Amino acid sequence: MQILKKTKLIGVVLVWLVYPATVAYADHFDDQINAIKSQVTQYQNQAADLHNQADTLINQVGIINAQQAEVRAQISGTQFKLDQLSQSIADNQQKIDNQKDALATNLRSAYLESTITPLEMVASSKSISDFVDKQQYRDVLNNQIQESLKSVKQLKEQLDAQKVETTRTLGDQTNMQSQLITQEQQKNKLIADTQGQEANYQQVIKQQNDNITKLRAEQAAANLKWSGGHVNFQARGGGYPSFWADLAMDSTADDWGMYNRECVSYAAFRVAASGRHMPYWGGVGNANQWPSNAQAAGIPVSNVPKAGDVAIWMAGYYGHAMYVESVNGDGSIIISEYNYDWSGRYSQRMISSGTLQAQGLRFIHF
Repeated sequence: MQILKKTKLIGVVLVWLVYPATVAYADHFDDQINAIKSQVTQYQNQAADLHNQADTLINQVGIINAQQAEVRAQISGTQFKLDQLSQSIADNQQKIDNQKDALATNLRSAYLESTITPLEMVASSKSISDFVDKQQYRDVLNNQIQESLKSVKQLKEQLDAQKVETTRTLGDQTNMQSQLITQEQQKNKLIADTQGQEANYQQVIKQQNDNITKLRAEQAAANLKWSGGHVNFQARGGGYPSFWADLAMDSTADDWGMYNRECVSYAAFRVAASGRHMPYWGGVGNANQWPSNAQAAGIPVSNVPKAGDVAIWMAGYYGHAMYVESVNGDGSIIISEYNYDWSGRYSQRMISSGTLQAQGLRFIHF
């Protein structure tokens, strides 16, 4: 047995208030409930969108956190390198200072004789060869001093340049870390705002569903008032099979395409159980569709009740189906039904002849 979509199968009477000659007021319950349902659907969609947005933002924060961890590691490495450079610069500066002291001593020694004239230097030399050696030594020492100073200067410049570059890199990384922290804070604020809006929608949805429950209760009370308060509710009855009656309401479809424990499902069962033909009206099985379905199938429909008829109350969006158990001498009828109070329960009651006329019930003579 193929179970059609629930939206096409439900044949239950929605909210109605059954006061004589007040069909418009009966629809008023339906109008309110369906309007609220439409709003609830919109709120649910908006809440779902906000939930998805929050999930996206949370994922983005996760990416930012990973980036922050990477930058922190880079900053740590750069800082370590900078500390090493600073230490190297300090060590080399000490070497430079030491070398300068040594050079100064050598310079004083080398150029001590620079205050005497060449003639005096020749006179102080033992020979021409000694004079030449002294002159060459001074020239070599002078070149070595110049090269040493040049090397020291280049090393200092290299270390200073590396420190400047490393310091710049550390600054860039620190700025990037600051930007990532700002992004994370902004995303977290958006998450909080989005989740707050979603929570607001969920609260509104709950309030609207509470309103629907309240309207259902008002409808059930109105139905009881119409029946004079004499409705005999039972968990099951009318011979309705347990394999439908014991399941949760609207959890499966019956042999005629109607959802279980609905008014139309019970009415269809009673017709078939009496040995008469019950057409398959799944998908076009709302109670207020039954009279036109019957006429199209050649089944008589009138305003005069007979025992074994299916009585149809036409008001509301879906109407309501009842099985006529008997017709009394005063024109009143005894009916049995399911889901009269939206609970999916079985009940019996009497409907007076005046109410029959006022409500314009239609009777299908299967």
